[in-house]
Amino acid sequence: PPNSLHVSPPGGGGGVSSSHRKRRTLVAPEMNLSLDQSEGSLLSDDFLDTPDDLDINVDDIDTPDETDSLEFITNGNDLEWEDDTPVASAKAGPDGGSGATAEDGNANNGRLWRTVIIGEQEHRIDMQIIKPYLRVITHGGYYGEGLNAIIVFSACYLPDSSFPDYHYIMENLFLYVVSSLEMLVAEDYLIIYMNGATPRSKMPGISWLKKCYQMIDRRLRKNLKSLVIAHPTWFIRTVLAISRPFISVKFMNKIQYVHSLDDLAEIVPMEHVHVPECVMQYDEERIKARRERMEQERRQQEQQSVPQEPIKKSVRPKSMIVEQ
Repeated sequence: PPNSLHVSPPGGGGGVSSSHRKRRTLVAPEMNLSLDQSEGSLLSDDFLDTPDDLDINVDDIDTPDETDSLEFITNGNDLEWEDDTPVASAKAGPDGGSGATAEDGNANNGRLWRTVIIGEQEHRIDMQIIKPYLRVITHGGYYGEGLNAIIVFSACYLPDSSFPDYHYIMENLFLYVVSSLEMLVAEDYLIIYMNGATPRSKMPGISWLKKCYQMIDRRLRKNLKSLVIAHPTWFIRTVLAISRPFISVKFMNKIQYVHSLDDLAEIVPMEHVHVPECVMQYDEERIKARRERMEQERRQQEQQSVPQEPIKKSVRPKSMIVEQ
């Protein structure tokens, strides 16, 4: 920074050449910090007067060049923006590593985090680890009058329980599902649980369902009008039966079962409902198997209804009887 000011001599102006200009050092007068009118105080007249011979030429003031830059020492740390929140991350760790994200998900750098508030408590969701499973919950439009939302939960998009980080994935996915419900639902809503084409290894456990139910806000429980389970299996029925002790009777009465997409279309409009391809194929196979079964039963009934001719007993004529 400059430590002196170039001041033109008395009576000098713009016509004075730079060779006759003198550098004068300005010495600050002694200051009295008292607020009275005594000599040398800040409020004294002598201090407020400006000397006539103090003619400052602004052009002669030394200023930093435009090319000068300031470097800030950050100890090797930069700020990375993650969901509108600056998060400091080290370029190199203590061991000299690059800080890249490892395949097992243990490294924090390169992660995408979302901060949500559930039940007046702040949670962080690892969006990077659940990225392949975000289609598990979607918005399916509205039904009836007003903003009655349709929420579609596709169980076929859940992670397989054989994954090493299965519990960590389900923990973050659980927070994502609950927070998404609070964002998608304005008033009354309906949940469609797509259970078809979901193997046992992807079925959520009872503890996971219990935690979801307990962390859902009371408003969401009250505004839920119906839980429609499409293509129910004996396993999902068993899970719901075991879950009765911690689920209210009102909630159990809201559960409906539909065995085909055609039955589901009679309850809610399907224009904006995202049905996974595997669920559609599963539904077609079930319809085809049902038709074949019905056709086989019809054939059996037809065979049973046809009258059978009585068996005639053969009688030997008398002429053919030979006496021995």
